Formats: sequence, C-alpha cells, structure tokens
Amino acid sequence: MAYDWISVTTDYGLRDGFVAACHGVIARLAPAVRVIDVTHEVPPQDIRHGAMALAQTVPFLPEAVHVAVVDPGVGTSRLGVVVVAEGGLLVGPDNGLLLPAAQALGGLREAYELAEPSLRLPTTSATFHGRDVFAPAAAHLALGVAPADFGGPVDDLVAMPEPFVAAFPGKLVSEVLTVDHFGNVQLAATPADLELSGLSGAVSVHSERVAVTTVIGRTFADVPAGASVLYTDSAGRLAVAVNGGSAAAVLGLGPAQECTITSSPTAT
Repeated sequence: MAYDWISVTTDYGLRDGFVAACHGVIARLAPAVRVIDVTHEVPPQDIRHGAMALAQTVPFLPEAVHVAVVDPGVGTSRLGVVVVAEGGLLVGPDNGLLLPAAQALGGLREAYELAEPSLRLPTTSATFHGRDVFAPAAAHLALGVAPADFGGPVDDLVAMPEPFVAAFPGKLVSEVLTVDHFGNVQLAATPADLELSGLSGAVSVHSERVAVTTVIGRTFADVPAGASVLYTDSAGRLAVAVNGGSAAAVLGLGPAQECTITSSPTAT
C-alpha cells in the first residue's frame, strides 16, 4: 500500500540542519509524497513527551507513514522498527515512542525490524538514524514497499511504564505527562479519575513546592486572569492552566513529577 503523506516528529529542534536533512532524504526518494511536521520541539531525549505529542496528533492527520525520532539509544543495540497499525504505519526506534500512536491509530497489528541494507542510505551514521535509517524507511514505505520487506517480525516491542494515577475519596494523585508551550500542565489522569475521587468545585492542586486553589472548569476564561483552572484538555486528559500565565511556573511542575489534587483548598 502506498501513502501520499509522511509525518515527522523529532526532538531535533530547528537551530541545526537535522530536520532539513531528513526532509531532503524523503524528497529525493519520494518527491511526490507530502510531509507534515508534527513537532521538532520535543524536549531533548524526552521519549514520553514525544510519544504523547504523536499519539495526540495522529488521529487528526491523513492516513500516513509517521516517522518519529526521540532516540537517546541511537547507535546501540536498540532496534529500529516499522509498526503496522490499523490506521497507518509508524517508523522509529523501539523504545516505547511509537506504541501510544499505534493505539491511537486503531491498535497494533504487527512490527518488523528495519534491517534491510538496501532500504537505508548507503552509509549509515551511528548517531543520525533519523536521516540514514528512519527517513529512507518512511519514504520507501510511502512508495509501497511492504513492511515485511524490511526485516523479520518483532514480537515484543518496548513499552514505556504506565504513568501513575491513583484516585481516592477526596484525593487524586497523578503523574504529569507533558507541559505545553503555554505552560499548561497535562496530567495522566482523566475526567473518569476525577469522578472516582468525588472532587468538584474549588480544589487544591499541590506540587512539592506549593498548593494552589483551583477551580474545576471548562476553559481558561472560567477563572480571572492569574487564577488557575483544572479542565479537560483537547486530548481528553486533565490539565492545569493559569489564565494568562504558566501553570508549570506557578506550581513548579514538569514531566514525570507528581501532582496531587485534594478537596481542601489552600490559598497561596
């Protein structure tokens, strides 16, 4: 099956030429295929952030080959893989980055190792598999090369640990998944977890550093400027925002840290 689109997600940033090199490889091999950049601002080596950014975006993209590179293990024994999902293909390192997106695309069907030398660049750098392995693989897949032509099946893909969430009466504890460009803090917890806790109205959101009185609302303008709101974000997760400000800065929270929400508001 051929594809008209390739999406690209990396932690490369835009200061250097890394993204352009990947685009160039795709353009030379598959000039008619169009490329969508999901993001290149994943925090360096933050696999979970990259996985969440990709998984929360792919349902809104055309059916495509999705290449993702957040790869602190580049050049080691970790595998490069193509993952076949119900709604598309995913290419990248086997480090947990691709599986959430595969689930978002209808579920994992099969996976294959990127082992065939003729389907990568002739010279492969030990530190730039995005250019030399993953971008060529995405281009060949978009042109209709079968995933099984790349190598043998991979039965046990690496999965990231499930983020921590615990709901108790009057209390919800959740790991932070991501912090976006605006400083909004996305939690692993969902509205169902909030319902299990029985929390409503005004609550207290705690980090290790501070506790902030917060309103459970629908959107940012449900609270005055400078106040905080607990809401359901566009990905269906609970998130904390400050109207006109940064919840991450106010709370001192970042990815993988723990946030606690209680029924006893505490003013700061």
